[in-house]
Amino acid sequence: MRITSLEIIPASKYLFVKIHTDEGIWGTGEAGAWGYLDGCVGVLKKFEEYLVGKDPFRIEHHWQYLYRSMYFRGSILMSALSAVDIALWDIKGKALGVPVYELLGGKCRDKVRSYEAVFKFTPEDIAQRCLELKQKGWDAARLMITGDIRLRQAARRSSVYNAKVSDYIAVVKKVRETVGDDFDMILECHRSMDPMEALAFAKGVEQYRPLFLEDPIGPDSPEAMAEIASKTAIPVATGERFINIQEFETIFQKQAARYVRPDVCALGGLTPSKKVAAVAEANYCKIVPHNPLGPVSTAACLQLDAAIPNCAIQEFPSFYHQGNEAAMTKDAFEEDGGYILIPDRPGIGIELVEDITEKFPPAPRSISAQLAYDGSVYDV
Repeated sequence: MRITSLEIIPASKYLFVKIHTDEGIWGTGEAGAWGYLDGCVGVLKKFEEYLVGKDPFRIEHHWQYLYRSMYFRGSILMSALSAVDIALWDIKGKALGVPVYELLGGKCRDKVRSYEAVFKFTPEDIAQRCLELKQKGWDAARLMITGDIRLRQAARRSSVYNAKVSDYIAVVKKVRETVGDDFDMILECHRSMDPMEALAFAKGVEQYRPLFLEDPIGPDSPEAMAEIASKTAIPVATGERFINIQEFETIFQKQAARYVRPDVCALGGLTPSKKVAAVAEANYCKIVPHNPLGPVSTAACLQLDAAIPNCAIQEFPSFYHQGNEAAMTKDAFEEDGGYILIPDRPGIGIELVEDITEKFPPAPRSISAQLAYDGSVYDV
């Protein structure tokens, strides 16, 4: 079997690829650098020059070649490599007639606990949405603690330290009072706090026992993240922006997180994600795959979740239900309350529908940042 071509497929907010072979088997992948997908297209075209004519089964070898051939490295390159890697695993699974998880060591679980993000922004609205999810069978949700990231400028109140921290604490308090104890809260801070705010917030909500504190500060300094982790009883989660396994190793060495969040469409695909899970296991850390993308990303995450012992919970994009994205694939994901069943079909377990670009016209996300009340820029 040999690779014959790489097909680029934009649809909605996403960028998918199909790698075709001379035996009529193809594999599907997805690139993760949303906001910069046009950059990924250029990289994928360059990768195609190398891939055509190659044996698609040599996944690790091709990964190493493409990774090490880059004089420059970065998120756009790694997102393109992610799409290629996922597609190659899909080909191999289909060719051998087995799900990818069988090639990664076999299935550890039949279904994966999952959570949605709650895109509401007052304590009352957030709590009500969590209650609705609980009534549908979910037992966890991601709370957007630092507000609506779509806003271009923050309100004046958010520049007052006490008001800002108090508002954040009020959200967690209201949700816990509304949903009770048998529901986990994931506190998404979206890198929008400074260390002082993060620690004050964490201390204020420890009594409500959230599942974890996600990216309380920017992830660029492992030392600063480790300081936060050492001063709160709430487990810290980070890693969604990481683009190599060494970044995760540094987090483990510094004990800066107990949950790590590899993104299979940004880190380089399933190949490095499985390695991160193994190192996390050695450090008694759990995996919560980052997944803000399309159904190919979700399918790849499920194959990883199935094959590792230390998967904690899986992010399931809210827009899958709210944006009719089940129609992007020939078979929708099977759900059981707040769990997603692991598909047993060969490869990653899904196929995109025909004419997906026409059915879901490309609408790439734009780059954005939020301004503070005084006009300065901060991380969202």
